[in-house]
Amino acid sequence: MTQRPPLPPDLFDELCPSSLLPFRFGDKWASMVLRCLDDGPRRYSELRVPLSRVTPKALTQSLRGLERNGFVSRTVHADPKLRVEYALTPLGRSTLEPLAAACQWAAEHWDELLDARESGISSIG
Repeated sequence: MTQRPPLPPDLFDELCPSSLLPFRFGDKWASMVLRCLDDGPRRYSELRVPLSRVTPKALTQSLRGLERNGFVSRTVHADPKLRVEYALTPLGRSTLEPLAAACQWAAEHWDELLDARESGISSIG
């Protein structure tokens, strides 16, 4: 197994632009999972570090959906002890460029998105 640096715990803080995207790549957490797998395979426990806001159940469901749709592969290694790794498939890797563009767009329109969200909330209440 290739050693990669650990994922930073603050990769997706509460002020991450991806939470304001008006469109999604898969389910609510899928784009963040894809981003975590950008530099190579990761174990579930590694994904939990930057995705600490995601419940274990939701992360498992997201991984299963990404696998079912061909974006992520799941590999079970039995030697010397059982471990499971998740990795991007070529199809999953092809989403990284449009995902980066969407995140860049959200970062550029951060204030407008926040204002719209706040005005929408205040008009409901």
